[in-house]
Parts: sequence; C-alpha cells; structure tokens
Amino acid sequence: MKSEYTSEELLPLSGIQHFVFCRRQWALIHVERQWQENGLTMDGKIMHERVDDPFFSESRGGSVITRSMPVSSYRLGLIGVCDVVEFTPSAEGVKLKGRTGLYLPTPVEYKRGEEKHDRCDEVQLCAQALCLEEMLSVSISQGSLFYGKTRHRVVIELTQELREYVQKMAAEMHSYFDRGYTPKVKPTKACRSCSLRDICLPVLQQDTLSASRYIQKYLEGEE
Repeated sequence: MKSEYTSEELLPLSGIQHFVFCRRQWALIHVERQWQENGLTMDGKIMHERVDDPFFSESRGGSVITRSMPVSSYRLGLIGVCDVVEFTPSAEGVKLKGRTGLYLPTPVEYKRGEEKHDRCDEVQLCAQALCLEEMLSVSISQGSLFYGKTRHRVVIELTQELREYVQKMAAEMHSYFDRGYTPKVKPTKACRSCSLRDICLPVLQQDTLSASRYIQKYLEGEE
C-alpha cells in the first residue's frame, strides 16, 4: 500500500462498499464505467437525497449536525461524502468555526434496507471515520448506521481489526483500478438483486453450456 496518494489518484469512497460486496460489481462500475439502476438503488438514492444538503447544519441537544460533508484521505486514496456527521461536545474533540468549545465528530451513514450480515456497511462507515480522523487530526472510536426499513440505528465500534481491513480493501481497490482489472464472476444469491445483473450476466459468465441449456435452466428456475 502506498504511503500517500495524490488528488488525481483518489477513488470514490462509496465504492469500497461495492468492492467488499462484489469485486466484479465494483470493477464494472469504477473500471469499466457501467451502471444500471434498479428499484433498490433508486430507493437508496431517494433516501440520500432526503439527507443530503451541503449547506445545512443544525444544533440539537448541544450537538452540531452537519449533512453531506465532503471527506477525503490521501493515505487511503479515497474521497467522498458523509451523509451526516454529528459533532458532540468533548474535551477530545476539535474546534468548529463560529462555536465555542470542542466537538468530537461521529459519522452516520444512512441505508435504505435493514441490518446486513456482511461487513459492507461497516467498512464504508469506517472509511468515512478514517477520512475524518486524517482531516481533523482526531481519534474516532465509533460511528452509526441508520437503516431506513427498520428505522433502527446501529452503533459500530471502529476496532483496529476493522481499520486494518478497510486499509487492505482500499489498497486492493487501487491495485485493481491501476491494472484496469475486472474479476471473473463468482455467483451468489446476492446476484439476484444486483443492479448490474443484466450487464454482468453471472449465469452466462460461469456456465459454458449451450444457449439452449441456459434457456432450459432459466425456464426451470435454476438461475
């Protein structure tokens, strides 16, 4: 992993979630520049549009809430936007322009669905926290994920193991991007709801059978 990237080398932070979910999906989007909306991604976009307002901040119970905050890390080589950053009064925090006292930032990422059993959301949240730490010279111990379907907020501890995993994934992303590499398909159940399914064609990619056999499998519901 490089010690530091240039501004021209920064990759979209949001892509690290795609990368952990499916490296091929990430490559199709970020290397081959292909994208396709489905109902799930549209729901997510609408939810973020409700949250995003780069000119909005508010005070709530002594905390300062900032939406759509741009962040970057030259150590990770990532750039993106935090849905929400909550700044709470803390002696270990940082100064905010126009406000007295010190405030500790906590990233809050909004997701359309419900809590997942993989690490995709946690990795994206941790990457945001690492960006904030680098930008503000502060230590952040936790962040939060808010799930729209369940209206539930989950606190995520930013452990050393999670931080190292994020660093590893970021380095691997840059390696793929620099090589222009798109991995071969590895079909899973998640392929059914993937927005790039028609582009990726996971069944055709993995199956060397004839077109007639593919049609038969499709009609039999085996795909």
